[in-house]
This record gives sequence, structure tokens and C-alpha cells, in this order.
Amino acid sequence: MIAIITGDIINSENYPSSEWIPILKEYFSRFGTSPMVWEIYRGDEFQLKVNQENALFTAIQIKAILKSIKGLDVRMGIGIGLETFTGSGVSESNGPAYQRSGRKFDSLKESKVNLSIATGDESHDKTINLMLKLALDFMDNWSVVSAEIVTMILDNLEASQKELALKLGIKQSAVSQRLKRARIDLVLELLAYYENLFKLP
Repeated sequence: MIAIITGDIINSENYPSSEWIPILKEYFSRFGTSPMVWEIYRGDEFQLKVNQENALFTAIQIKAILKSIKGLDVRMGIGIGLETFTGSGVSESNGPAYQRSGRKFDSLKESKVNLSIATGDESHDKTINLMLKLALDFMDNWSVVSAEIVTMILDNLEASQKELALKLGIKQSAVSQRLKRARIDLVLELLAYYENLFKLP
């Protein structure tokens, strides 16, 4: 079982790609090489293959990274399932994970949601997507500062507020405020619920 994240960058036409493509490529390269594990195509669309248990964590981190650039956001459909055909790149491979991801991604604009998951299990999907919808209510409104702190936390879950304050050159009380505004507690609860839901037997 794998997860495929299909996405596109919201408002990319208003920004030179040099502002966000290198950052995205650097992040994607953590998972492996292009085009077998990830591809950016048609200017502002991408596909990334990850482990099913890391899929939501990865998608939220991509969102935080892109929202760290003022005015940018991302729309993503996550598909979980099998890979039945491996092509010369991720965009040429196939299987239920790819089909679910593509269909989910195609339905996002119509449903006016920026992140959704298809697992093949209807009751799982219903629950997690409702939770995501509620979480997007604040994640879609992350400021650059909130997105930056979320990116840092997800990169180092063990980091203390003191360490973050030193890194950012601000007071610990300011870090605490930023984490509160970003609703990081709810993000981590959502991720814990997802991990539990999709834990491999």
C-alpha cells in the first residue's frame, strides 16, 4: 500500500516559479528522486509517492511550506492503495492509489476544499475528510508566520519552545503565541488520529 499526493499550487500564476519550485524540489527530494518518486509538471502541478502512514503529515507539511510564501497555497488529493504498474515516472505509473488520488484531486475545486483523502474505505474517508474540512477552516488561513512555525515543528517534533525561540530570534512567549494561533495542538491531534486509523496491521 502506498499513497499518492496529486496537487497544484494556488495563485502560482502571480509568482515567479523561482520563488517556490526550488523549495518544493528540495522538500520532495527527501523522499527520493524524480521522476520515479515525484514530478512537477505543467508548471504548477505535482505528484509525490509516499508511505501511506506518512501521507497526511507530508501533505500538511507541503501546505505549511507553500503558505510560508505570502499569497501561495496548495490544493491536494491523497489516494491510498496499491501500485499495480510502475512506469518510467510517477506520472506514468498506475493502480488504485493513483486513480483515487487523481479523482480526489479533480473533485477538489467543485467541493471547494483544498485537501481530501480517498482510501477505498468509505467510513474511514467520511470521518477523516470531515475532520480535514474542519481543520482547513484554520489551516487555509495560516499567516506566513503561522505556516513557518508549523513547518519548523513538523521538521522537528521534539523541538522545545525555547529552541524554536532561539532559532527564530524571538521570545519564548512569542513562540507560544504563534503556536497557539497556528492551532498546532489540533494539527498534531489530527495527525495522531490519522496514523492510528491507517496503522499497518
